[in-house]
Amino acid sequence: MSSQAPLRVVVAGLGNMGRSHALAYHSNPGFEIAALINRSDVPLPDGLSGYGIRRSFDDALREEKPDVACIATYSDSHADYAVRAFEAGCHVFVEKPLATTVADAKRVVAAAKANGKKLVIGYILRHHPSWIRLIAEARKLGGPYVFRMNLNQQSSGHTWETHKQLMQTTSPIVDCGVHYLDVMLQITDAKPVEVRGMGVRLTEEVAPSMYNYGHLQVLFDDGSVGWYEAGWGPMISETAFFVKDVISSNGCVSIV
Repeated sequence: MSSQAPLRVVVAGLGNMGRSHALAYHSNPGFEIAALINRSDVPLPDGLSGYGIRRSFDDALREEKPDVACIATYSDSHADYAVRAFEAGCHVFVEKPLATTVADAKRVVAAAKANGKKLVIGYILRHHPSWIRLIAEARKLGGPYVFRMNLNQQSSGHTWETHKQLMQTTSPIVDCGVHYLDVMLQITDAKPVEVRGMGVRLTEEVAPSMYNYGHLQVLFDDGSVGWYEAGWGPMISETAFFVKDVISSNGCVSIV
């Protein structure tokens, strides 16, 4: 029996998710870390401290010739990094959102197809037992559905600093909302026909063009409706921070 060589992977971006992915690659015998890449030096957990941190994604692609690129940088760089990785011959895992515009998302998909490589996006709820069960139970009820979902995060100190960094490119409603809209789509099997949204900037600590609280509503062609709400910051209430309800005429399922 022949054993397959481990896949060599470069990890770009060493924030919370990047470090988590790198630790998973480090402990999985099916992978070998070829390089860790970040714009600045950051503390690394014990399992990763021996790798060092490189600055250039392009240099790592060229010099290491990895099999896989894991992209966990800020959202506005996802599309460019993914396309460059495909053109360098890599399969790509990219954190959500895939891109910050529809045009960039299509560009990434086209690059994957043109180079015959796999593209995987970090929709972790698709693999989480609780969410798999919620989706299965909701589908048994039959539509049309009402979806009530939010993820409000009261944050301070280091966590608020991380949120402010994320909001340089991505709003809370996009960063988290892609998961829950994906869940809605899996349950309904229907197409969204109208999207409404609003945002409020509740702090001068983020750019005037950004908002740290947002709310969106989606109407589907089967009559289903859904809302999703997200807010980050020290001013956010903890009273209603985790609502996950799916309602139909035949009942309701929830995660609590």
